[in-house]
Amino acid sequence: MIVISNPTAIANEINTIHTLFESGLEFFHVRKPEFSAEEMKAFVTAIGLEYRKKLVLHSYHNLVEELGVNRIHFTSTNRPDKFSKADGIIIKSTSTHTIEEFNSLSKNFDYAFLSPVYPSISKQNYVSKKNLFEEIKKRSNFNTKLVALGGIEAQNIKKTLDAGFDDVALLGTIWNTNQPIKNFELCQQIVLSH
Repeated sequence: MIVISNPTAIANEINTIHTLFESGLEFFHVRKPEFSAEEMKAFVTAIGLEYRKKLVLHSYHNLVEELGVNRIHFTSTNRPDKFSKADGIIIKSTSTHTIEEFNSLSKNFDYAFLSPVYPSISKQNYVSKKNLFEEIKKRSNFNTKLVALGGIEAQNIKKTLDAGFDDVALLGTIWNTNQPIKNFELCQQIVLSH
């Protein structure tokens, strides 16, 4: 299961991230679109060395070596068509918004988000133009793991995984609540029992 950072800095964020990792979080996507390079370095440093291999950078990919991070994420608009051989050690993910876009991904991507599966918790009025549960039946790309994003919460995880998604990513159900750890653990139990 994946958790994506709140896009802006929030109170007790680093402590919450540490508790998420201690509770079994596999990967944490660092998506801070307004951070400068220096703010990104400070944020990753504050998370700590012991969790570096579980971090995924959404921006400042040029810092991966310096920070000791080996995972990067591309938006649907900044995704390169090709990668050099030197990029082979980096684990890559990307965002997609249609099953056609997901199906057309190169084999270079380990996993991809497909969103929004449900109306977004963190972005008001952000909904898919198509029913992604119908669209997923057209999946032809099985080289890349398909990760559901958008409106994912405990009540809909089982339905989402049953529909054919390989994994889920959480954002609003963690950061738009006063019980982020409880929500994470509840979601984690459902994923692990699936």
